[in-house]
Amino acid sequence: MSFSVKFTRRFSMAHRLSHDAAPKCATPHGHNEFVTIELVRPGAPVLCGSKNMVQEFGQLKAAWHRWIDESVDHCLQLNENDPLLQHVDAAFPDWRIMVTPGDPTTELTAALFMTKCQAFLDADATGFHCKKLTLQETPTNSVTVEGLPLQGISFDSTLDWWTRPDASIR
Repeated sequence: MSFSVKFTRRFSMAHRLSHDAAPKCATPHGHNEFVTIELVRPGAPVLCGSKNMVQEFGQLKAAWHRWIDESVDHCLQLNENDPLLQHVDAAFPDWRIMVTPGDPTTELTAALFMTKCQAFLDADATGFHCKKLTLQETPTNSVTVEGLPLQGISFDSTLDWWTRPDASIR
C-alpha cells in the first residue's frame, strides 16, 4: 500500500501571450487559478509510529504555499522577450513580475511550477517527490504535468528561478 498527498492553492494572476496568440490572449488579462500538487514518498512507511503519518501536512506544504501566496498571487507573468516587460519594469518597479522563457502559457507555467515545487521538497530533505501538478486556468481548462517536466527542453535564456528553493519568480 502507498499514499500520496495532494494540496490545492488558489491564486490570481495576469499574463499576456505575445507569440502566435489570439488577440484576446495578446492583451494582458487575468485568471483566478488553482494549482494542485500530488506528492509521494517512495519507500516510506505508510504509517509512522504513534502519529500515523509520514509527515505533518503543515510542514510539508509550508514553503510551497508561502511561495504561491507571497510571490505568485497577483503577479503579472510576462515572456522575458516581451517588449511590455521593459515598460512595466520602468514604470512600475514595485510590481510582482514573473518572467518566463517564452510565453507564459498554462503548459509552461505548470512545468516551471512543478520544477519549483520539487526544488522546495529537495531543499527541505523530506524525501517526497512531486508526482503530478495540475494548473487549472479556468473552470473548463487545465494542464496536468507528470514525470520530469523540463526534461528535453532547452531554453535560450539565463533565467532559472524555477530551480531555486526561494521566493524568486524572475
